[in-house]
Amino acid sequence: MSAVVSAVRPAEPVQPARRSLHIAMVAPPYFHIPPSGYGGVEQVVADLVDGLVERGHQVTLIAAGEARTKATRFIPTFPEPLSDQLGLPTPEVLHAARVARALEGLDVDLVHDHTLAGPLLARGRLAPTIVTVHGPVSGDLGVLYEALGDTIKLVGISEAQRAAAPALPWVGTVYNAIRVETFPFRAEKENFALFIGRFHPEKAPHLAIDAARAAGLPIVLAGKCAEPIEKAYFEEYVRPRLGPDVTLYGVADAHAKRELFSAACCLLFPICWEEPFGLVMIEAMACGTPVVALRRGSVPEIVVDGRTGVVVDTPEELPDAIHRARRLDPRDCRAHVEHEFSVARMAAGYEAVYERVLSAIAEPSADGQLHLSAGTA
Repeated sequence: MSAVVSAVRPAEPVQPARRSLHIAMVAPPYFHIPPSGYGGVEQVVADLVDGLVERGHQVTLIAAGEARTKATRFIPTFPEPLSDQLGLPTPEVLHAARVARALEGLDVDLVHDHTLAGPLLARGRLAPTIVTVHGPVSGDLGVLYEALGDTIKLVGISEAQRAAAPALPWVGTVYNAIRVETFPFRAEKENFALFIGRFHPEKAPHLAIDAARAAGLPIVLAGKCAEPIEKAYFEEYVRPRLGPDVTLYGVADAHAKRELFSAACCLLFPICWEEPFGLVMIEAMACGTPVVALRRGSVPEIVVDGRTGVVVDTPEELPDAIHRARRLDPRDCRAHVEHEFSVARMAAGYEAVYERVLSAIAEPSADGQLHLSAGTA
């Protein structure tokens, strides 16, 4: 089965749950839930767990390290997260094996997996496995999901992501979200641009430096630079551009990034790849800070061009885009995130996906196959 359905975007106001479900939520093994600093997927998982519990569901969270969520139950696979092994295959595989053992003793309605290796063990489970795809599906990951076929049901985090592999077994699109109330709104901005993200060719902070400098603005760069590719990129592209107008902040924790987001006059997001979803964009806009970005991946879905930011096609257009973004109303940025990217809306979106999958299993078609109809829940 290769069903393609449209985004699951429940109408406002978000309605309460139709029934209580028991959901096994499987997080990656690399950071605490929620993370103290870097860890976008882990932050989304933490907020989703809390949002589902607030809607009356039972959630058993399976992850590494500590979990500070509202989960009904927490099962750790490792006493500490395996942050130093990020990118290596062994931690994912061992984590998946321990998750499988934990699931043997659980009576759940479904398994919601956010890992790479976990879906390999979905075949044969009585409960369906729903996988949120946090990465691009145009390469090896798409080949993996194609091979797994109907043993899993995929949820996209943007329409741009799904468009790269429309034949995969998608069951919906649910945008990532944040707890908007935890991000301070500030209308009066300071005279600096901000880049937050990995020091990586795909994120292209060197383009952010060039754009801010051409616009006559100092820039603050905050982000992770730990992996070999990040260190090599920094030395070749970032270090030669350093100067008195560039501040290297390092990794910003939850408190620090909120201060940076709220103070900056704009967030620069000059990505050079088809990023499925840039969480920093909604975090910045929640603080009233417009986003200046290149038109790649999910950017056009997240940023309202000319209202909550400026989206352009080439790096040469970024300096002028910065000047245009500074004239936008910060209140529009905040309102956009409150309406489109709240945790309540994300939780209701996933709930609609769960109901759709469970209903399709309960009512198979005449040919005995599971068919998911198009349209929103």
